[in-house]
Amino acid sequence: MKTLQTIVIAFIAGVAGAYSLFYFQSKKAAPQETNKYVTDYQPTGDFKTTVVAPSCAPLADNVDFSNAASKTTPSVVYINSISQSGTSFSYWDLMFGGGGTQQTQVSSGSGVIFSQDGYIVTNNHVVESAEKIQVIFNKKSYDAELIGTDPSTDLAVLKIKESTLPAIALGSSKNLSVGEWVVAVGNPFSLSSTVTVGIVSAKGRRINIVEDKFPIESFIQTDAAINPGNSGGALVNKNGELVGINTAILSRTGSYTGYAFAVPVDIAKKVVGDIIKYGIVQKSFLGAEITEYDFQNEAKYNLAATSNNFNGVLVEDVSKAISAAKNSGLKPLDIITKIDTDEINSKSAFEEEISYHSPGDVINITYLRDGKPHTVALTLLNKNGDTKLIKRKFFDGGVIGATLEEVDFGVKAFKIKDGLFKKLGVPENYTIVYINRQRVKNPQDVIEFFTSYKGNVFIQGINSSKQEIPFSFYLQQ
Repeated sequence: MKTLQTIVIAFIAGVAGAYSLFYFQSKKAAPQETNKYVTDYQPTGDFKTTVVAPSCAPLADNVDFSNAASKTTPSVVYINSISQSGTSFSYWDLMFGGGGTQQTQVSSGSGVIFSQDGYIVTNNHVVESAEKIQVIFNKKSYDAELIGTDPSTDLAVLKIKESTLPAIALGSSKNLSVGEWVVAVGNPFSLSSTVTVGIVSAKGRRINIVEDKFPIESFIQTDAAINPGNSGGALVNKNGELVGINTAILSRTGSYTGYAFAVPVDIAKKVVGDIIKYGIVQKSFLGAEITEYDFQNEAKYNLAATSNNFNGVLVEDVSKAISAAKNSGLKPLDIITKIDTDEINSKSAFEEEISYHSPGDVINITYLRDGKPHTVALTLLNKNGDTKLIKRKFFDGGVIGATLEEVDFGVKAFKIKDGLFKKLGVPENYTIVYINRQRVKNPQDVIEFFTSYKGNVFIQGINSSKQEIPFSFYLQQ
């Protein structure tokens, strides 16, 4: 019994002791009533924080893009680009010598109505492979005429037969600011009139996607979602004014991942105006190789003593032939800092500024040579080294039944009607490169050949998709 009493007393004493220890430790750790807020670190320097009270409503309450969308969507059209991809042969064709069937390919894109009388702007890559172009607008389908293209800016101009179209309002890309809201309108994934919103992420981007001998890349970068089918669509500001033509995305998946690019509208205005007026862009050339002026090129060309900053672009070389740069006295390693009153700090900015001008225009160039500033007035020239307008020349192909035009790779045949080429199945926009193993360059040579020759003919050429398609036949006069 005494043992049990001893155990109970010891247990009660232990509990009491534990409670007493907990109580005194809690009292010791509890904060004083007067020190409601305790800070262990007190700054001793001059660092201060400023709290700014909200002076406006949340951003979402102030931003409304419905006006821009309602003004823009009626001016954006859907484009079908139709081409033939070659000939396929069925089992019966192989058994009985059939000619096979051509495979039709249809790709789509967007376009922007530039004028009430039917001129529409899109990307060159949307229509470059087309043998037939359809424009879908207001639930109607129109056969479109390709007025002209400019691969150097990836732009093309179409024309449909309408006179009361809702032309888009034109803004200015020069006045566009990084961080400004923009709206992209197009037809991604064949969904008509889709609107997305973002900001201008950067200007003057050069991403090396334009496949041309003299590319002009000074893209507007935006994070507005642009996907396949948006190409050729409109990039507008919050007022619904066109600031760019949507052109490209950077993506490993083929779909939007945050980087989208548009051709500035100020470049597009010049290109479209020239194509409508002349059928071709009147490009001006400086006649010099221009590169970035940065720390790498400074070290490469030992320019450390020339300047204390990297403002401007570097003249890397001057053409030995007749050129505006040579005529003005510009030399390699000159640093161009201004064109007229506009500061130039990148190659893309230089190309954009030159793109606004035509052959014969006089511009003032400010440059540094050996660290000293100079200014020179020079007259811009065309690719032939003079100030004349470059004109497209069309030739009637006669018995061929097509219009002919000289192009870089040979002679292009288009507007094919009743005649020899239609009987042969020659596709629209077919470029003749060789006739009977002889290189073709002049439309007149093609006309003379088909007017006077009799016998076997072997034509080698490429279709609008750059696929080689030969034709072999006997020509009988």
